Formats: sequence, structure tokens, C-alpha cells
Amino acid sequence: MQNLPPCPVCTLENTYLDGDNYVCPDCAHEWPAQAATDDSEEGGDVIKDANGNPLADGDSVILIKDLKVKGSSTVLKKGTKVKSIKLTSGDHEVDCRMEAGSFMLKACFLKKA
Repeated sequence: MQNLPPCPVCTLENTYLDGDNYVCPDCAHEWPAQAATDDSEEGGDVIKDANGNPLADGDSVILIKDLKVKGSSTVLKKGTKVKSIKLTSGDHEVDCRMEAGSFMLKACFLKKA
């Protein structure tokens, strides 16, 4: 039997190879088979902002749109500058502190300051 990686979304091991992609039948997630082997050699992905600029720990970023905080009436306003970000793995790549509190944000809603 082949040694196939588990699904990065649902972490189940029912994946199969379909052409050049791995496919998870449980959550229907597909990802490239070649990229999975390249990432393990390089040590991970580079996290980029909305403009394609690479981000690093300690960078300052600016929100590019208003973001509603889930489960709260708080809104993070467009144009808010966030200092000293920390990059993490997962769906929300940026961990930061603002006046409204601590938040995990997606890099696609940020631009490098």
C-alpha cells in the first residue's frame, strides 16, 4: 500500500492520488502532490500579504478592509496599523495585539506597512 499523507484540512488518512493532486474523500479537499514534497524539504511556506509581499515576525501591517470580529459587536477598521505581528501556522496566519484586544488574522486582509 502507498504511503500517502493525511488531509491537511480534516487530518483523516483516507486520501488518494488523482493525477497530480491528493484528494480527501471525507472533506473533498484537494492539494498538489508535488507541493507537499517540496514544502517538507524547504521547511514551510512563505506567508504573504494581500500585495504579495512576504511577511516576517515583528513586521507592521495595515488592515485593508473592515473586519467584523466573530461573536462580538467589535469591528476592526480599515487602515488600522498593527505593530509587531507574530506569524503562526494554520488558517489564520498572523497573531497580533491591538487596542481592541488580541486577534488572529488572515494575511490576505493585511498589507505590509
